Amino acid sequence: MTISPPSDMQDRLHSLFRNSFDVAPGLMTRAPGRVNLIGEHTDYNDGFVLPAAISRQTMVAIKPRDDARIRIIAGDLDSARAEFAIDRPITPDPDAHWTNYIRGMAALLQAEGLDILGADIAIVGDMPQGAGLSSSAALENAVGLALAAIAGQPDIDRTLLAKIGQQTEHEFAGCQCGIMDQLVSARAEQDHALLIDCRSLDATPISLGDDLAIMIVHSGITRGLVAGEYNSRRAECEAAARHFGVRALRDLDLGTLNAEALELDPQVFRRARHVVTEIARTHYAAEALAMGDLELLGALMAESHHSMRDDFEISLPAIDGLVELLATAIGAQGGARMTGGGFGGAVVALLPHDMVTFVQRQIESSYRTPKGDAPMIMVENPCAGASIITL
Repeated sequence: MTISPPSDMQDRLHSLFRNSFDVAPGLMTRAPGRVNLIGEHTDYNDGFVLPAAISRQTMVAIKPRDDARIRIIAGDLDSARAEFAIDRPITPDPDAHWTNYIRGMAALLQAEGLDILGADIAIVGDMPQGAGLSSSAALENAVGLALAAIAGQPDIDRTLLAKIGQQTEHEFAGCQCGIMDQLVSARAEQDHALLIDCRSLDATPISLGDDLAIMIVHSGITRGLVAGEYNSRRAECEAAARHFGVRALRDLDLGTLNAEALELDPQVFRRARHVVTEIARTHYAAEALAMGDLELLGALMAESHHSMRDDFEISLPAIDGLVELLATAIGAQGGARMTGGGFGGAVVALLPHDMVTFVQRQIESSYRTPKGDAPMIMVENPCAGASIITL
């Protein structure tokens, strides 16, 4: 089934806020999820990534309070509620993990010198859970922008907002992620992917043109990428960087890596080989996309998936099969690969718009989720980053 974002999300959020707090919100914010076209597990290695923001998003309604309390209601978590004080140290809550993204943004905005206010906050979203489309980064950016706006800084620097979101992941959620998810959600441009240098945080818009569609197929396998798995991959990459005396694997070339392969633990070598080759593939893919060379783009996406499967070992047989189905249906007119941190989630494909219906039918007739259902298929064009919604 093809899923479109609900047109009534803003109305739903407004009603949730009014029904929960007996008053209308002061303003709303929204921040998109993202799909990474290529460049997986390269961001925390100071490398390059090529993500795009998507129409699936998180929306936040907020109104200042006259005390030092933040009260939250999460519409997509059975209207779960929580609250905490901002006039004392804000720490993670081990019993309500979902609140830690809000707690972290509040605490770290304060640490940046922002005089945040107490507030009532309502949250809704339309991103499928477990798809690896970075609902957490969208939540961080939407909440952070809302808190900044009511504190008088609606134009808060979007790169700073992304950095605070990343720090929230590290210190409050326990995941040592890179900067990609937060940065593209904060800074994305309409109709463009972003080629992001994860060291300098420079971002170059790359047009997808008028004819190219992004197809995201949710495998139905909820991502099992617990923080420990993610963090272990990062530790292996850091071990390889230390061996070569470089700041990060971005600074290592394939020839040097191969020359000392026998001096590394075989698993660490494979992890490093994925990152070094993936950084190169990301550059080539951005060039192929800019030139409209879909055959080269598809070949690079296939190489990326094989590297994630064999060297980084974050794929699963069902994901591999879904990628193969998509690649076969698309042929030389684009490509497909697993996207996201791994161990389930979604597959991304790039293909001409006039092939979307054919490819969708091929997938629906050939693939079933572990529950036996047809997969969720989302067809996307790149969207803009985090913004304030005028009421």
